[in-house]
Amino acid sequence: MAQIQDPITLRLADHVKAIGRHSLSPRTLLMARTGIIDTIGVTLAGVPENCTKILLKTPGIATASGKALVMGTEKRTTALDAAFINGTASHALDYDDFSSDFGGHQSVPLVAPLFALAEERGANGMQILLAYVAGMEALIRLARAVNFVHYDKGWHPTSTLGVFGAAAACGYLVGLDRERLATAFALAASMSSGLKANFGSMTKPFHVGHCARNGLLAVLMAEQGFEARHGVMEHKQGFLDVYNGPGLYDVEKLFADWANPLEVEAPGIALKQFPCCGSTHPAIAMMLKLVQEEGVTPANVTKIEILPHARRMPHTDNPWPVTPLQAKFSVQYGVVRALLSGAPKINHFEGTASLEPEVQRLLGITTAAPHPDMPRDGKDQWGAEVIVTTLDGRRLSRRVNQMVGRGGDNPMTSSELWEKFADCAERGIPRANIAPLFDKLDSFEEIRDVHEVTRLLECPAPSEAPRFAEVEREGVPLETSWVP
Repeated sequence: MAQIQDPITLRLADHVKAIGRHSLSPRTLLMARTGIIDTIGVTLAGVPENCTKILLKTPGIATASGKALVMGTEKRTTALDAAFINGTASHALDYDDFSSDFGGHQSVPLVAPLFALAEERGANGMQILLAYVAGMEALIRLARAVNFVHYDKGWHPTSTLGVFGAAAACGYLVGLDRERLATAFALAASMSSGLKANFGSMTKPFHVGHCARNGLLAVLMAEQGFEARHGVMEHKQGFLDVYNGPGLYDVEKLFADWANPLEVEAPGIALKQFPCCGSTHPAIAMMLKLVQEEGVTPANVTKIEILPHARRMPHTDNPWPVTPLQAKFSVQYGVVRALLSGAPKINHFEGTASLEPEVQRLLGITTAAPHPDMPRDGKDQWGAEVIVTTLDGRRLSRRVNQMVGRGGDNPMTSSELWEKFADCAERGIPRANIAPLFDKLDSFEEIRDVHEVTRLLECPAPSEAPRFAEVEREGVPLETSWVP
């Protein structure tokens, strides 16, 4: 007689709770620290964005006082509201890390709720790192079980699966027992949401704030004894059959070789070098190669052909972006901007940058289509080829079959990480805080109290203390105590 297995939520709870200090190798700690450093940086960069500002003005949000900081401000509110606002800010620029296996952004569902909860309950750096690793394992393992069907149907995995990662991380941090952690997962299943149709709008970063808050809410409800069906994942009207479809998932991929190795160490985990959709990065990188290696210039190009992998096309084929958010999801704009200005920066996705006359001219000679020689369901899903035709009739091309941001065999150096962090953090906190904050995060496992970090994430109102960006415009150089 076949043995009856526990419901998926209980099995997942057992696996999450099995992660402990023994699970963390030096590489695990490095990768977890790096993910947190990068996420805090992009969160601060997202503080001035309209989506964050609007949330702070919306009635009923962050009106209650509490212990959790809204990063880049003086406001302290409830952990739920801080997770919501900080989570939205962390994805506002689409500059956060991502994963090829996840099909989304793995750190942003975790960091905002963990920091908010840690401030409210009290936690040290090692406890937060362990919870982050546990949350990462849960959300990427779930992605392995449901992708790429889940992704292709139009779900936004960062949110639909990220809510389970947030529940796993926060449940781990507060020490829920297996029954209540399973309940948190069951509650998360009913709060899972996020449609790719909203990419290119403020709703995409809202997905992250929403799932961060919902994952934490599920944990807080379960902790108080709220009930949910533990069989909600495999039920005929449950998460897997409803979100994917019967037979269009593999539950055992969720559990096979759990934490061996940990997902945080996977080669598909990558940081973003450019502040736009990760699916545009392979093509941008190939244009940069053409500029650097072939001397291609805007003046000597008559045609630009972009051939990304087919899975990178549906959400990035935007030939005439008008708004900054549309520009972030335009492979055409990203490639044209690389030709015109070199590696794209934050300011290239602000204001009317995509409407500059020379940008418009180059967009007019640019086409994009799925690459005919990159199999849709092949092993490599993050490739692109860029071909330019020059005034003298030459066709020059560069191709990469797999480039998931900066990770795996092409990691970001410590110097590059610092440069990105400083560039982002200057938008959210005073310049005097940037280097000390980086130092604290770079030795996060030694932090005895999360408030050692969060006090450096505070920023008085602009009238009381100028932002770093304002000082920079006056020509004052960045002075730091940290040398990479």
